[in-house]
Amino acid sequence: MDKINNILEEIKLPEIIKVKQIFDKTSINNVEEEIRKLLNEENFKNKIKKGKTVAITGGSRGISHYKIIMKTIVNFVKDKGGIPFIVPAMGSHGGGDAKGQKHILEKLGITEENMGCEIKSSMEVVEIGRTIKGLPVYIDKNAFDAHGLILVNRIKAHTSFRGEYESGLVKMLAIGLGKRKGADITHSLRFEKMAENILESAKVSLSKLNILFGVGTVENAYNDVAHINILNKDEILTKEPLLLEKSKELMGKLYLDNIDVLIVKEIGKNISGTGMDTNIIGRYHTKAASGGPNITKIGVLNLNSSSNGNANGMGLADFISEKFYNNIEFESTYLNAITSTEPNSIKLPMVLENDKYVFKACAKTCGVLNFKDIKLVIIENTKNLNEIYMSREAYESISEDKMVEAKGSYFEIKFDDNGNFII
Repeated sequence: MDKINNILEEIKLPEIIKVKQIFDKTSINNVEEEIRKLLNEENFKNKIKKGKTVAITGGSRGISHYKIIMKTIVNFVKDKGGIPFIVPAMGSHGGGDAKGQKHILEKLGITEENMGCEIKSSMEVVEIGRTIKGLPVYIDKNAFDAHGLILVNRIKAHTSFRGEYESGLVKMLAIGLGKRKGADITHSLRFEKMAENILESAKVSLSKLNILFGVGTVENAYNDVAHINILNKDEILTKEPLLLEKSKELMGKLYLDNIDVLIVKEIGKNISGTGMDTNIIGRYHTKAASGGPNITKIGVLNLNSSSNGNANGMGLADFISEKFYNNIEFESTYLNAITSTEPNSIKLPMVLENDKYVFKACAKTCGVLNFKDIKLVIIENTKNLNEIYMSREAYESISEDKMVEAKGSYFEIKFDDNGNFII
């Protein structure tokens, strides 16, 4: 790589400044208290029957206050005399096996010790019916065998398709609880048909299963819980679309329409289904979604350890570092892409020796001759956007109606002796 490094070594980078982006801060002060209050409303408190088993879904995303939410629901079921257990509901994630899916929950703090109940992880499913297109609908066998089922998920915009239902309770039913077989079937007609498929699959599940209720959260741009909603079985289809719109209004964003270089310090499945949220970066691996800023070059520095080697989303980057590459577990990454029918998200970008050369390769190839004129933005990941870094040209391009504050003064981008970005 000496020839490449020598070329890139000559490239200069603009100075940067810390910038605070300000978003809607609507949030719930005490999440545990709010859930307890909602659960004890007349509609829900009598749904748990003494001595009956209740399966509670556990997804693979880093949901805000996840441990508190799950523990509060478990305790509620126990207080009412039920026998709760948690079932991983994450499609083919975790390498598509029971041990891997339980491990994902454990890394998110959802352990049997923390929750005070059993976690029943299995890839065995039961076919409970067929959609109007004839596609089989599968449900995790442990969830199917339970006397009742509680759905838990965050409601937000999906990274790969648009529809009345995207990421939320409906998707949890259709894909999460369907395990690998359900995920395969639901994705089989590609993302262009996903919105239709998850709805039709969920309709079958809603008609066949004893779903006690669904707990849906909406988060703000600061990763705090803004709203908690507990929906009766017959309210899920009518109310989830309204919560999805609310989520889209609250989600974070980059206050620039055009960016020459975006550096993302980390991506991972725990951050977004595609490693980095496509809605934030404006790049998509499917034709079923669009929107967001226009970014010329994207460099990614590392893969979050909680992603368990799943590098889904790297295909949206132009350059990655060697340390990123060394953390890739290709089997789980490829399994994710094959299940979703979309390999564009896992195509391998150009691999460079270190962070410094990722920065400089992006700058060299972004089409701006004077390095001082580069609109450069640096983010931790696509979930944490309140404090970011911008070059002078980027910061001064933000329109006056956007809520931003510069912190401190401009400074040079620095790297350690191994070429790792220092901030």
